[in-house]
Amino acid sequence: MSLLTLSDVTIRLGGRPLLDGADLAIDAGKRIGLVGRNGAGKTTLLRAIAGDLAVDGGEIRLANRARLGQVKQEAPDGDLSLSDIVLQGDPERLALLAEAEVADPHRLAEIHERLRAIGADSAPARAAAVLAGLGFDAVAQALPVASFSGGWRMRVALATALFAAPDLLLLDEPTNHLDLEAALWLETWLAKFSGTAIIVSHDRGLLDRCVHAIAHLDRGKINITPGGYEEFVRIRTERAMQQAAMATRIAAQRAHMQAYVDRFRFKASKARQAQARLKAIAKLPAIEAVVEDTPTRFDFPHPTQIAPPILALDRAAAGYDGKPVLRDLSLRIDMDDRIALLGANGNGKSTLAKLIAGRLQPLSGEVRRGPKLKVGYFAQHQVDELVSAETPVEHMSRVLPRATVVQIRAQLARFGLDADRAGTAVGSLSGGEKARLLLALATRDAPQLLILDEPTNHLDIDAREALVRALADFEGAVLLITHDPHLIELVADRLWLVADGTVRPFDGDLDEYRTLLAERSRPATRSDSVPTRREDRRERAEARAASAPLRRRARDAEARVARLAEERAKIEAKLADPSLYVPGRAAEVTAAQTRLAAIARETRTAETAWLEAAEAVEAASA
Repeated sequence: MSLLTLSDVTIRLGGRPLLDGADLAIDAGKRIGLVGRNGAGKTTLLRAIAGDLAVDGGEIRLANRARLGQVKQEAPDGDLSLSDIVLQGDPERLALLAEAEVADPHRLAEIHERLRAIGADSAPARAAAVLAGLGFDAVAQALPVASFSGGWRMRVALATALFAAPDLLLLDEPTNHLDLEAALWLETWLAKFSGTAIIVSHDRGLLDRCVHAIAHLDRGKINITPGGYEEFVRIRTERAMQQAAMATRIAAQRAHMQAYVDRFRFKASKARQAQARLKAIAKLPAIEAVVEDTPTRFDFPHPTQIAPPILALDRAAAGYDGKPVLRDLSLRIDMDDRIALLGANGNGKSTLAKLIAGRLQPLSGEVRRGPKLKVGYFAQHQVDELVSAETPVEHMSRVLPRATVVQIRAQLARFGLDADRAGTAVGSLSGGEKARLLLALATRDAPQLLILDEPTNHLDIDAREALVRALADFEGAVLLITHDPHLIELVADRLWLVADGTVRPFDGDLDEYRTLLAERSRPATRSDSVPTRREDRRERAEARAASAPLRRRARDAEARVARLAEERAKIEAKLADPSLYVPGRAAEVTAAQTRLAAIARETRTAETAWLEAAEAVEAASA
């Protein structure tokens, strides 16, 4: 039975139809990912389902007595504690508790029975568990909500919606204000949620792991595809290929018959056959053209190679006003490193990024940089530093005063800011377009080290994939801070854990980090079997820890082989270019051939290390 039904729904915004006779039916207990291009109407549709926006035609029906929950757009404020704010997410419990204060004995019995049915006694513990999952410890949960920043208060709004456990939960970009740890917790929570949910998200991992189907909002219609986002892309691609093939066949058939008609329509002996073919042409099905969105592309400038390490920290400390946030930092970064930082918000990830970027001086210890090192630094808070009245061209001209207009526009075009958007005032750009401008500004000098602090917050799925592809081609080092597990899994080959006032390599992958977080958050019980389970978990953790260095060696060697293969392919393509073999470029040819020979030696060494490490991992797992 459908919990939610949309029948022939039409919604217009500013005279433009966002939905045009759209239909959708969602059964109880199903979690649906709602996707579509920016501006397609996803948020507008959620508002209409919630009753905050009237439809222009058709009907939206929610099952009788179904409770609807959503994250409020306004962050909560006031003197109430976080726990009290979240507990207000269950108005029935609050109403029953208030009524119990004045009810007669007969009614009081009914109230207590209902309170037991809805689990009122466990409500404080459930509220505490949700808040803890979203990053609030016991001390924070007792503080007034007004003492937190806007981003943290939006987490409280999300916690309130989750705690209410409604029949239909509407979530619009729920991970935007979360760190990686809270985003991973939310994935686990949603995967276990027994109610119905509609989730708008640009997080491919969440859409792959947490939903039963994808609803695609495109050109005013909604189409449902079973499975996660990866399955949706596969099915959509296959359908597009089939549609294109069918259109090609029918076009060829139409052209063949039309040629016959054109040749014989005025010849008496063939007139009957020509007329028959004209009728057949009219009956051929009209195949709608496959409309493909212009693919999003990013292109990072190629940096000049410098000797390793490009940056090293030696027992450094970093903090503010003389108070260290991070201590005893002894780390190094090479040009082929792809590093992602793990750790909850507030542990010091952004502090480390600022130290490495040179925007924060060490309180003690030493930071050694390559003499020609250039660092590109991207952080979402930089959006506030943009001048609303100025265009992207004006922003870029200010930081590249010697560049020509052509060079400036070329740098902006690397990140999809075409001529129109490059000349548009920043205040009129979307969040995604502002993020592209920040990427263009951060990479203007072709840096050897690129620091990305939450680069995907305002990027849609296509733009996120474009960022992944661009980072794969980038020839410098990357330091990544993100709440997007998909981005980490595709980009990073090293993980650093920022916790307990320091930074250390995490010898494991993201799945192992998920397991670690789940074990830390699992509540203790008084069951007699607890010691056994704890012992099992401890033994598994020790086994993982023992083999982690081996797995890391194998991954590093495999990544090294892949990078060498990419470099070899680029040099071979260069050597195959006839324009290279002209007078004056002999030294360039010699250097390329010399590097090609060195790559062959390095590849043999890396392949040997890879095989040895893989064998060691297999032996340790036996």
